[in-house]
Amino acid sequence: MSIQNAIGPRPVPPDYLVGYLDTLAMVERLHRLLLDVIKDEFERVGVLEINAVQALLLFNVGDNEVTAGELKSRGYYQGSNVSYNLKKLVEMGFMHHERCEIDRRSVRVRLTQKGREIRDIVAGLFERQSEGIESRNVMDFGTMESVNGSLRRLERYWTDQIRYIY
Repeated sequence: MSIQNAIGPRPVPPDYLVGYLDTLAMVERLHRLLLDVIKDEFERVGVLEINAVQALLLFNVGDNEVTAGELKSRGYYQGSNVSYNLKKLVEMGFMHHERCEIDRRSVRVRLTQKGREIRDIVAGLFERQSEGIESRNVMDFGTMESVNGSLRRLERYWTDQIRYIY
C-alpha cells in the first residue's frame, strides 16, 4: 500500500475542476452543433425525411452490416433511441434488416441504395468541413491529433469508471 493510498486521494485544484466542467460542456455543445450542421446541410440539399441523428447512424453504418449494439458502441446519439431510429430507417427504406442466424434475438442492418445516398451526403459534408478547417487554419493536424488523443484518454477513463467502479 502506498503512502498516497493510506492518506486518501489528494484534493483536486479548483482550477482543474473548472477546466473539467468546461470540457464536459464543450463536448456536449459540439455534439449538438454537429447535429445542427448536418440538419442544415440536409435542408440545403432538400432532404427532409430523416433527421440528423438518423443520418449520422447511416454514416456510421457505412458499407458494413452491424447490430444495434455495435452502432451504440461506435457513436453517441444524444437524446435518441438507437433501436427506434433503426426501425424508422428500415420502414423508410434506408436500411435492410435481418435476424442473425446464430442468435435470433440479434438483428443485423445494412444500408440500402437510398441509405448509401444519405451516407454520401454526410461524407461529402465532412470532407468539405475538413478542407475548410485546414485551409482556414482553424486547427492544424498536430493539434487535431493531440485533441483526439486527449479525448481518447478521457473516453478510456470514463469506460473504466463504468466497468470498474472504484
